[in-house]
Amino acid sequence: MNPPTTLLGQVRGLLTAAQRAYAGSAQADEVDAIVRRLDEPLRVAIAGKVKAGKSTLLNALVGEELAPTNAGECTKIVTWYCDGLTYRVTLHPHEGDARTVPFTRDGGAVDVHLGACDADSVERLVVEWPSSSLRTMTLIDTPGIASLSTSVSARTHAFLSSSDEQVTPADAVLYLMRHLHASDIDFLETFHDQEFSQPSPVNAIAVLSRADEIGVGRLDAMASAARIAERYRGDDKVRRLCQTVVPVAGLLAQSGQGLREDEYKRFEALRRAPGAEVDALLLSADRFAGTPTTATGLTPIERRDLLDRYGLYGIRVGLALLRDGEARTSSELADALVARSGLDQLRAVLVSQFAARRDTLKARSALLAMEAVLRRAPAPAGAGLESELERITAGAHEFTEIRLLNALRSGAVDVRPAEAVVMERLLGGAGASIAARLGVPETASADERRAALDLELARWQRRAENPLSSREVADAARELVRTCAGIFVTLQR
Repeated sequence: MNPPTTLLGQVRGLLTAAQRAYAGSAQADEVDAIVRRLDEPLRVAIAGKVKAGKSTLLNALVGEELAPTNAGECTKIVTWYCDGLTYRVTLHPHEGDARTVPFTRDGGAVDVHLGACDADSVERLVVEWPSSSLRTMTLIDTPGIASLSTSVSARTHAFLSSSDEQVTPADAVLYLMRHLHASDIDFLETFHDQEFSQPSPVNAIAVLSRADEIGVGRLDAMASAARIAERYRGDDKVRRLCQTVVPVAGLLAQSGQGLREDEYKRFEALRRAPGAEVDALLLSADRFAGTPTTATGLTPIERRDLLDRYGLYGIRVGLALLRDGEARTSSELADALVARSGLDQLRAVLVSQFAARRDTLKARSALLAMEAVLRRAPAPAGAGLESELERITAGAHEFTEIRLLNALRSGAVDVRPAEAVVMERLLGGAGASIAARLGVPETASADERRAALDLELARWQRRAENPLSSREVADAARELVRTCAGIFVTLQR
């Protein structure tokens, strides 16, 4: 039988050999877990400061309110949300066996009953929930960094940081920030490595969360947030640490998907009321929720509930959509609110950057985990696991692309800015699909894709052979030629 040629196939072969080598040893269960992880959905951790909107964004991505988002630091334990055949919560303590624990749903969110356990004794909670959104991506809610409780923040650092003893259980990371602060850069750097290991620009995305608050809830708030995100994307430090920056109004995304009929009627009541009075109410959150009597027919409690669910920006946008006739039913309003939230853009980025790279990210995580096992407990003589792992890591072009992308974004390869943009695009920096790499629309025909590929191949062949190219640039150009060759094989299929 011919040896596997795909990266994932080579990694699977390595792990099969590792299972044989470690059979009956203390490391056998750990190797088996690495094998299982290879076939699981991508693990995407959501991290950020306290009240950055992590749980709200998680709910928006799932399309259902599962993570608690009420006042206070809701997420004090690393909590995994994964697709399951039934509804179940499993508690994994630092010491002892995992066990199923009871839960209720408080206002839609899952309220887990820890019993006699305290948060410090729990390694993680695993919430199994039948959901189509979780079939391709397991979402991991982490405690906020910069928490008033150092032990709470430490759980996130311990989970996402890696050492010689362990690697992060996450395949990829969504990092939420309200503004770019020095502490955000510091945190990203704690689990970033310039080389092959740990989260890198390929598997880290920054989210400008609560983006509607940047523009103080104005109707053009998301446009302002988009401009700020664009500026952050051009920042050298940010480019070196994450793939891109996406603005999202998480509260609007979460609530828009769950728009209730009674909420739609409240929006309609605002539309029917005298415009001048409603506009005056919407000058501030306090005025909207606190004014006792209005011509809208809505009580202060009803208005406060609408404010809690959608925020001032969401109410202003919803009202504008109804006034302009862009939404005429509750379902049309729900869809339009979600479209204004930035959630669709984030989902598209997740598909293009994470889902399209699933095999590479999974192989990468498995190799890192296997490397940690070999470091702690070397394989029996003759197994050849170390050399095979080194061969796969050094020889896989997918990993070479990651290293080259990191090098470009860190300035280690000295090329003109315009040329760097093209190189990053071909390496998958703007998306892993063939169309994204070639810079053509996804609807481009096969002939158009081949024509674009021919141009790229000729460009990088000339660059690699140019005697004026530095060694670093020539080496990078040769790797881009390999990338073009891989695209050519795929197009031929």
